[in-house]
This record gives sequence, structure tokens and C-alpha cells, in this order.
Amino acid sequence: MIATAARPARSGPNPLHGMLLAGTFPLFLGAALSDYAYSTTYQIQWSHFASWLIAGGLVFCGLALICALVGIFRPANSRGLSILYFLLLLVTWILAFVNTLVHARDAWAMMPTGLTLSIVIAVLSFMAVWIGFTSRKRGGQS
Repeated sequence: MIATAARPARSGPNPLHGMLLAGTFPLFLGAALSDYAYSTTYQIQWSHFASWLIAGGLVFCGLALICALVGIFRPANSRGLSILYFLLLLVTWILAFVNTLVHARDAWAMMPTGLTLSIVIAVLSFMAVWIGFTSRKRGGQS
């Protein structure tokens, strides 16, 4: 007699998607903190750090966005939550791209807009990470 255990329902994203998703928030948070450091010290290195952190966040967020798009079409996922998650990542990526353009300006010219966008993007990426890692069981289990 062979004993088999029921495979537990997997929740959350696959490991690659989880790694990409988990990388977005620290990069965007680091950009927001770097913008804050620039606004208080006026040392230009902080604006350069923020620009590089936003660029890294765009890469991670873009790849996580592709994984989220694939996740929408999986048959057993919670479709509403998957669409909300995808849209949240999409808005985050678009605002981060705009923030990259703002940071491409002179350091003095990027300042209140760059800091504000960085804070909004960090909050949006945190919300996307929260939704992305919530329990979405597959199969008939809840």
C-alpha cells in the first residue's frame, strides 16, 4: 500500500515572480529616502542615487508586471485580485517612468516633484507587494 499525502494548495506567486516583486519595494523606498536626503542636505549624490534606484525599480517592476499579466490568465486564480494587482503594478511602473524623467532634470529642478512622486511610488509598490503576496489558493480550497 502506498501512502500519498494530499498536496497542499500553493499560495502566492512563484519564486521568480516573488523575487522580482520583493525587489521593487526596497528600490523605490530607497529612491524616496534618497530624495528626502537630497531635500535636506542638497548634496547632489543623493539625487544620483535616487535616479539609479528608480532605474533598478523599473526593471524589477517591469518584469514583475509581465509575471502579473501571465497570472491574470491562470484559470484557478482569483481574477479580481489578479487584475487589481496587475493594474497597481502598471500604475506604479508608469509613475516610476515619469519619475525617471523628472530625475533627469537638474537636481534643483527635480525637487518637490521628484520627492512627491518617489513617496507615492513607494506607497504604491508596497501595496502591490502586499496584494501580490496575499494568499490566493488554487483549486477548490479556500
